[in-house]
Amino acid sequence: MKLSADWLNTDATKAVMGMLGDAGYDANFVGGCVRNALLGRPVSDLDVATNARPETVMSLAKDAGLRAIPTGMDHGTITVVVDGCPYEITTYRTDVETDGRHAVVAFSDSLEHDAERRDFTMNALYAAADGTVTDPVNGLPDLHAGHVRFINDPAQRITEDYLRILRFFRFTAWYGNPDLGIDADGLAACAEHLDGLDGLAKERITDELVKLLSAPDPAPAMASMAMCGALMRILPGADVSALAPLVHIQGELARLPFVPTRLAALGACDAKGDLRLPNKVTRDYETIRGGATSGISAGEAGFRFGADMAIEAVMLRAAMIGDMVRPSDLEAAQKGAASPLPVTAADLMPAYEGPALGERLRQLEAAWIASGFALSKSDLLALP
Repeated sequence: MKLSADWLNTDATKAVMGMLGDAGYDANFVGGCVRNALLGRPVSDLDVATNARPETVMSLAKDAGLRAIPTGMDHGTITVVVDGCPYEITTYRTDVETDGRHAVVAFSDSLEHDAERRDFTMNALYAAADGTVTDPVNGLPDLHAGHVRFINDPAQRITEDYLRILRFFRFTAWYGNPDLGIDADGLAACAEHLDGLDGLAKERITDELVKLLSAPDPAPAMASMAMCGALMRILPGADVSALAPLVHIQGELARLPFVPTRLAALGACDAKGDLRLPNKVTRDYETIRGGATSGISAGEAGFRFGADMAIEAVMLRAAMIGDMVRPSDLEAAQKGAASPLPVTAADLMPAYEGPALGERLRQLEAAWIASGFALSKSDLLALP
């Protein structure tokens, strides 16, 4: 079969593929760009596999007047940038030695050897410059069926890189067919090798978990992850029971997936301690989790956090207690966000100063929120 994609026919792509092909070397797109293009999904990274050695790729790029960056010479990777578009070109490889985190590789002339060292069958699809697809490990049937399956022996693939345990659940969430369920052999191999997760960097774990939670519906994959013990190994105390209801509510309200809310739905996990999240994600997580569990009204949440964050908290609260989000809650959140307190500190001075001023402002704020943001400035100032 042949792949059809706009990026396959750009001048930049022709320059890169021609640079290798005209010199007599293999040039095949591989991995996510082929997988996603075959599924009609967006493509972000363009990876090329070749039998040319990295030094040769550097030389060919120089001769062609293309910018080449030695981003991973030891592992055979050169990034060639054309018209602002990066192409990651990697020499065919086989693993000589692995420790579950890093691999010592040997360069190869065999596309088949290169394919067999990859993780899942759907990620070992290759496409030539004319779009002709090569499928050395029978990945096309798996891709079209939505079957996320390790190449050959799952245990061997996992012990080569224990991060593949988390990738297995992430790819199942994004590409798996829910009607098929999760691959049983892969799940069993993950359960048998959980100790390997303990040696992974927190940054790598966080990256995989965030990508998993960003899927349209991560709940089935997360449930399998919890069932086999993998979730508890990376987030002790996490509970997936509120995640599926949250995803349903988000769909009902046409809300886009928001990782801090989905992370907060996992319950008793410490986002700051167990993961390496950006500060903003951590703050959003804490705001949403606090708003959902504190008992404050939707209106007060809107006033304190803004409409979007308040709605996220309202959705999470409903998911946690098995309830629905009412239109009145959404309206209250929007109203609270659009209602600044009409009284300022200056309005209370000099009658109130210091701690007494702050306390009086808090009293008036509470009265104003309780009124549904209906009291005017004069009403508030007239309160005893």
